[in-house]
Amino acid sequence: VIGHPKYQESKRIAIFLSMPDEIQTEEIIKDIFKQGKECFIPRYKPHSNHMDMLKLSSAEDISSLTLTSWNILQPSDDDSAREEALAGGGLDLIFMPGLGFDKKGNRLGRGKGYYDTFLERCMKHPSGKPYTIALAFREQICESVPVAENDVQVDEILYEDC
Repeated sequence: VIGHPKYQESKRIAIFLSMPDEIQTEEIIKDIFKQGKECFIPRYKPHSNHMDMLKLSSAEDISSLTLTSWNILQPSDDDSAREEALAGGGLDLIFMPGLGFDKKGNRLGRGKGYYDTFLERCMKHPSGKPYTIALAFREQICESVPVAENDVQVDEILYEDC
């Protein structure tokens, strides 16, 4: 990931805080700050499909986040001090999680459409749609995954031995 050309050229990067069954992102987050890039993480709104990407100030900032009922760390709902990516300069790159992927770039998420809805908003932002890279285990690559018309394909899937 760290040697990837899209990562190298990106300045504003959104990345998920990994759950135990996902590719672990902690070292990538540390490198984002080491390289002097800006790091944004998701804040999901419950009972909706709305998600914002909010800026972290440092890798250590993660310890100040709130644990949601889904067991995901994220900025609290009343945290209004953080920059929201689309209120500022947009994003260059988004690292995305998922449950399954196919080689056409289709992604099976957890069913709420948070990333698809967020990418739709990105497409309306002056900076345009960021490059998207899904981080996966080889076992998550399928022949095909079910898609709906509002599902947005990922630009690239990185997994072991790809």
